[in-house]
Amino acid sequence: MIAGITITSCSKKQDSLGAGSGENPFFTEWSAPFGVPPYDKIKVEHYKPAFDKGLADHEAEIDAIVNNEDKPTFENTILALESSGELLTHVSRVFFNLSQTDGNDEMDAIEEEYAPILTKHDDEINMNEKLFARIKVVYDERASSGLGAEENRLIEKYYKNFVRGGTSLSAEDKAKVMKINEEIVTLTTKFGKNLLAENNKFQLLITDEKDLAGLPESSINAAAETAKSKETEGWIFTLNKPSWIPFMQFADNRKLREKMYKAYIDRGNNNDELDNKAILEKIVPLRTQKANIMGYKTWADFIISDNMAKTSDAANALVNQVATATIPFAKAEAAELQKMIVKTGENFKLEGWDWWYYTEKLRKERYDLDEEMLRPYFSLETTQKGMFMLCNKLWGLQFEKLTNLPLYNKDVLTYEIKDRDGSHLGIMYFDFHPRSTKRGGAWMENIIDEYFVDGKRSAPVIVNVCNFTGPVGDTPSLLSIDEAETMFHEFGHALHGLLTQCKYRSTSGTSVPSDFVELPSQVMENWVLEPQMLKQYAKHYKTGEIIPDSLISKIQAAKTFNQGFITMELIAASALDMDWHTQTTTDKKDAVAFEKESMKKLGLIDEIAPRYSSWYFNHIFGGDPSYSAGYYAYTWSAVLDADAYQAFVETGDIFNPEVAEKFRKNVLETGDSEDPAVSYRNFRGKDATPDAYLKRKGFVKK
Repeated sequence: MIAGITITSCSKKQDSLGAGSGENPFFTEWSAPFGVPPYDKIKVEHYKPAFDKGLADHEAEIDAIVNNEDKPTFENTILALESSGELLTHVSRVFFNLSQTDGNDEMDAIEEEYAPILTKHDDEINMNEKLFARIKVVYDERASSGLGAEENRLIEKYYKNFVRGGTSLSAEDKAKVMKINEEIVTLTTKFGKNLLAENNKFQLLITDEKDLAGLPESSINAAAETAKSKETEGWIFTLNKPSWIPFMQFADNRKLREKMYKAYIDRGNNNDELDNKAILEKIVPLRTQKANIMGYKTWADFIISDNMAKTSDAANALVNQVATATIPFAKAEAAELQKMIVKTGENFKLEGWDWWYYTEKLRKERYDLDEEMLRPYFSLETTQKGMFMLCNKLWGLQFEKLTNLPLYNKDVLTYEIKDRDGSHLGIMYFDFHPRSTKRGGAWMENIIDEYFVDGKRSAPVIVNVCNFTGPVGDTPSLLSIDEAETMFHEFGHALHGLLTQCKYRSTSGTSVPSDFVELPSQVMENWVLEPQMLKQYAKHYKTGEIIPDSLISKIQAAKTFNQGFITMELIAASALDMDWHTQTTTDKKDAVAFEKESMKKLGLIDEIAPRYSSWYFNHIFGGDPSYSAGYYAYTWSAVLDADAYQAFVETGDIFNPEVAEKFRKNVLETGDSEDPAVSYRNFRGKDATPDAYLKRKGFVKK
């Protein structure tokens, strides 16, 4: 996924950064190599003064645009808006990235204070009638302006964004929307902070070695390291995925698996000070109320009208189509696992905390394959090299590790990315491992965007944040297949930001609809397990041995194994998201009862929980509002990525440079400078259908 916050666009100009210099690094031009943030100089006490000055500067810039007596033009209105708010953008990008990756109590307090202030600031701009009047003049005259396609696209984006921001509402409705927005941002901020605290609160301490039975040595050693770091005797397992997943896969102790499982799915649902149910029960009616004011029947209709799907009906149709295809496979998998339970001499009914464990047993029996056999070939270092190698094969990209950039955390790695001709494309920060200050999941953020100023390209600075299995002692970080795919996925987002060649920040890179933004990321996952690819990068971390053909054959044979479960938990979360956000009334819903009914309606079997239950569904209740009513986007984009990858497969060469260049030109470079549907057709020559996606899952015959 990509993460973001709603902030106003800015340009490369340095005038406002030089004002009011002093010791605050936000008030001076950044002199670190490549213009990256001076993380070594930024302190917590710098943020509030920088936010205050950034807000004041931006207000003054908006006033100057509004009070300009000249006739509104593209330059004095649209471009002036694009170049406004530079200081505010700088401090926001740095602060909100660090609040998610390296936060503390002081930063939490600042976020709680300034999130509603920033929301109100955005609302006041979006609802400024005089400003919108100037935009409308430019919008109405765009056909005869002689401007280029990207300029017209930018004009249309500004016009549409202001309309969606509430500028055409009555004064009474504007006040209502502003109040709703302020309430929602306060609630979503609290939701996310509660979830992080819940994650850090739980730990499973094991003191009896017998309770470690079945667990791989790597998992045991990591738990011992965690216990040692907490000055505790024994082994500590946490809800971070690198700790939680191996425990669910391999721990023989069923009662402990149940404890871990329930601790994970009950985050935010423990009826304590960190409970999130009451928060989301307030968020949903507020969103419905806002959608109604904006002229939409539901929040989903409001959000999706700006996406490729266009309507909630179209999004729901895809969710239901995939669910219908998936449910029989999920049921069949459950039956197989129940047989495996009986076969091992047990007589209990399969439960959610058994699925991972017996899936590994069945995988081992059927394919003589398990995750631990593969990890030694997927060290973080070799997997990253493989990812770089792929990008070099496809686009000629070059990667140079840097050691001279300021870091926000000592574990962060930095690289310069160059094009095939050696020209500078951008800077990457990789933040790979869990820590108590970092929220869960994986995401990409732009710290500095790509765009052009006076004909010169502003090179992007991008961060990939993950939560991968860490190194233990002398053993390096050894990734699961899921983690390897996540690395490629997040770097796909980074490529979208690095390779874009757009003139304006608002059309650049990942500034595209949420159901298109996952295409560049998800398409990268297709290469991870291809035999030709594995032979070039999957090397044993101790011996350097290339992964043997016997293992590759097993991987290929097991490609569609457990896809019923994997797809069902994803599509269940998508359906849950859509059900919450297609409410037509503002009646308060009981979260537990609502989710139960939603999953019953979908046909989700009891043995599978949605990937995200409501109370820890941070995508839709704790972050960027564009992700709400948007979890379907992962499946929508999966249809696109499966079809896009077929363009390579059909040539007989998965590294085909001509297809790669066409994908780069029409998808990665174009950003939102044109309609994404047009971009995709320019690449593929046709619209995508679900056929390749369903075949890849094994749900239909090839």
